[in-house]
Amino acid sequence: MYPILFKIGQLSIYTYGFFIALGFLAGIYFAVKEAKRVGEDSDMIMDLCFYILVSAIIGSRLFYVATNLRMFLDNPVEIFRIWNGGLVFYGGFIAAFIIGVIYMKAKKIPVMKTTDILAPSISLAHFFGRIGCFFAGCCYGKYCDLPWAVTFTNPDSLAPTGIPLHPTQLYSAINNLIIFLFLLFFRKHKRFDGQVFWLYVLIYGTTRSIIETFRADFRGGFVFYIFSVSQVVGIIAAIISVIMLFVLSKRTKEKQ
Repeated sequence: MYPILFKIGQLSIYTYGFFIALGFLAGIYFAVKEAKRVGEDSDMIMDLCFYILVSAIIGSRLFYVATNLRMFLDNPVEIFRIWNGGLVFYGGFIAAFIIGVIYMKAKKIPVMKTTDILAPSISLAHFFGRIGCFFAGCCYGKYCDLPWAVTFTNPDSLAPTGIPLHPTQLYSAINNLIIFLFLLFFRKHKRFDGQVFWLYVLIYGTTRSIIETFRADFRGGFVFYIFSVSQVVGIIAAIISVIMLFVLSKRTKEKQ
């Protein structure tokens, strides 16, 4: 729609980057508030968020480059131009999860309780990020003749122009907002640490795999010519989350 938010002289402020930054700020703000609500150290959450932020950006970009390698072989400098779009959520999520757990283990911070604090913030940040995708035109959908189809007209858009498409970016944004609101309610009723986080992984992995069927942008090769890489990751993540919810629930009952 509007890839460039505004210009100041020769400086262009990209809408995608603006919403990514806004998402991180909103996520950190809510995580700090949630830490205070449950009686955890908010300064610790701030430090953890810094490592998560850096690792998420690097991981999401590397995942995108790895699944679109041919695109960058002729012009490697494009790897660093993330303002043009090209951050894969699962790449950032996996990298942030690994680095986050390492940090928490090193600082002797309760992992499951802390991930519960962060889970709603992930959805909130992701909501803003997908709005940025919509303005940039990345992550676009297949041809669509439904009343809510979106036609991109801006020549700088990453989506095909002049064709009505599924607004998959908005599907994802709404999906993340609903997940955030649900976790906002559920977090006060959780029965064990880790339940909020793994429930988030389960819901997002499942819904993301469904939304993927409406996307038309190139996302690397397909597994068995059917499933995209993100669908496979989402399905695996959902299965792992079910296992973790069962294990954590069982441990809680055994301790009672």
